[in-house]
Amino acid sequence: MLIDMPLEKLKTYTGINPRPADFDEFWSRSVNEMLALDADVELIPSKFQVDFAECFDLFYTGVGGSRIHAKLLRPKKASDVKGPAVVQYHGYSGDAGDWQSKLGYVAAGFVVAALDCRGQGGRSQDLTPVCGNTLHGHIIRGLDEESPEKLLFREIFLDCAQLVHIVAAMPGVDRDRIGLMGGSQGGGLTLAAGSLVPFVNRLAPLFPFLSDYRRVWEMDLAKDAYVELKEYFRRFDPRHEREDEVFTRLGYIDIHHMTNRIQGRVKMFTGLMDTICPPSTQFAAYNAITAPKEVVIYPDFGHENLPDSQDITMQYMLEML
Repeated sequence: MLIDMPLEKLKTYTGINPRPADFDEFWSRSVNEMLALDADVELIPSKFQVDFAECFDLFYTGVGGSRIHAKLLRPKKASDVKGPAVVQYHGYSGDAGDWQSKLGYVAAGFVVAALDCRGQGGRSQDLTPVCGNTLHGHIIRGLDEESPEKLLFREIFLDCAQLVHIVAAMPGVDRDRIGLMGGSQGGGLTLAAGSLVPFVNRLAPLFPFLSDYRRVWEMDLAKDAYVELKEYFRRFDPRHEREDEVFTRLGYIDIHHMTNRIQGRVKMFTGLMDTICPPSTQFAAYNAITAPKEVVIYPDFGHENLPDSQDITMQYMLEML
């Protein structure tokens, strides 16, 4: 059964969601704003500790003044030699996950940071004042504000990039050996952060979210993770009088317009039966990448556990040792 384009067409698909005319200027201003912040980084030892690792709750100040939380783990054995790091991003509405799930990387010699996205399931603050719906959906959060700077995913993308910079500045980290990883929303955030931080070494996105919104709409898949698109039109534009305007505004936070900036290596994982993040939307982001890349394809799998994907990802990251 085919739920999207044939694979040969997926390999050349470039996306249909509109790109705002000032897209590059928008993100240049946004990154400069983030880099100018006083992050006020704070490390608090966690209650969870093991013999070979130090575990911390990391807090920093993101755009708009929100205090952002991440879990930070590092090898306990001191070394004068800087080592690699991985930064992890979680799925939509989730959180940074359990401490123990990160220990394999620490045991191998990595510093590990795992973000809590603001306004979702973890401990990060979301202080940005916006009008409109806050009941369901971060894609549409801030959509009706006068400026696209109020889009919530702009701030989340910047939080992701800022965490990479914070990790890169740590004494035990070699900034040229940083990998990014995550699935679904975490896959989209991996690509967004890698687009905004040029020195990232490698990226491992798993079926990335947040790409080519108009394609999702035209496939009638504005449900599940993308249901807020349908809810937005039903509540705020029931006759679709502003449809082009809405999708163009969403273009500011569409990763398929960002990924041509990526300079690190990319290994993407995709299930061709994915009805949550349709394969064509994933390939729209992938095909824009000009850096070295490969896609690992699972023909019979959807938005679910992809066998061996975590093992392959770890082997990929271990190459940085």
